[in-house]
Amino acid sequence: MDSSNKNLVLRILLTISLVLVSEAAHESRGIPSEEEKKEMERQLKAINKPAIKSFKTEQVEIFDCIDIHKQLAFDHHLLRNHSVKLKPTSVPKWPITYDNKGQKVGPMQLQLKGISCPHGTVIVKRTTIQDLINSQHLKSIGFNIPRHVLSQGSNIDLSGHHFATADYDYDNVAGVTGNINLWDPQVSHDQVSLATMAIAGGPKIEQLASISVGWMVNPLLYQDHIHLYTYWTADGYNKTGCYDIRCPGFVQVSKRIPLGVLLQPISVYNGTQKEMDLSLHQVVTSRVSGVNVGYWPQSLFIASGLVKGADLASWGGQVYSPKTEKSPIMGSGHFPKEGFGKAAFVNNIHIMNGKGEALIPQIYTIETHESSPNCYKAKFVHDEDEPWIRAVYFGGPGGC
Repeated sequence: MDSSNKNLVLRILLTISLVLVSEAAHESRGIPSEEEKKEMERQLKAINKPAIKSFKTEQVEIFDCIDIHKQLAFDHHLLRNHSVKLKPTSVPKWPITYDNKGQKVGPMQLQLKGISCPHGTVIVKRTTIQDLINSQHLKSIGFNIPRHVLSQGSNIDLSGHHFATADYDYDNVAGVTGNINLWDPQVSHDQVSLATMAIAGGPKIEQLASISVGWMVNPLLYQDHIHLYTYWTADGYNKTGCYDIRCPGFVQVSKRIPLGVLLQPISVYNGTQKEMDLSLHQVVTSRVSGVNVGYWPQSLFIASGLVKGADLASWGGQVYSPKTEKSPIMGSGHFPKEGFGKAAFVNNIHIMNGKGEALIPQIYTIETHESSPNCYKAKFVHDEDEPWIRAVYFGGPGGC
């Protein structure tokens, strides 16, 4: 497989996070049997660790303060002897090289109101039976795509999947950063709209590793509105990986910011723009608004390409809709040509090389990709274009 085809496959596989529902799944979604309920209850006992303190939000979601050393991550067979690293061994200094016209959402705004976890604990969202039911649908639909890719080659069925991104298609990416503009697009129950920043790599498709972080509107995963999300896999979405902390793997270290948290405030069209700074560095660490939220230990990716560096970095938007529905809006719902204050963006784009150096990517290394340009577009902004050195505008009204 040549490099261009490989990068196409990597981009397609990054859209796996959108393979959430289909007509068949929609029709088969039903009430679990008594035997299935008992199995789910057994799973819940394993997933939801004993809480030292618990809190219920206005959205009727329960968050638990869990002993940092007894969290779900350590149920993973590769992490049973893992020692928690509260801080990364080194943090790259990401240079700020742009005129920041938007307002950053800070750590205090991401904290859940009235929730304070004690020292030595981390905050996690409690999993429910409904979460497990939804997860079963996601896995049954989305995790077979790599085999489809391998068998069909370039004839990949992208029905219902749409993306508009700026991609860095060069080897040796050890980290990325970006400030993602916050919007809250309206979607139906079985649609998805998200803004993401991702890295991916691997010597073979079945060993593809990827990590994504950003915001998502997805009623199947989250009740409503815009939520912070992560996704990872170490084997081409075959057996490993999940969203947030719905499976062992991600080691939470923050007692303030949980994965899956509702994000607010959001941007206003032709008004104040809100953005959240995100970074993935040293392959495994996730920082949100300057706070080290947690990390994916390198042992999870021991057989994959991410330990030695990624092949692709990507910033932009993605949506999904069943074939029976018109596709939802992406970002603000407006095309990039409308510019700042009206179109969604990711600014302050940087990459980290294998030496741990944070760099502004050269202009020729970034390309935009639009799967459905009539409905969604991406525009790479650089140097002479105000107001940033490196950024991407993305989005559109949908309707495909």
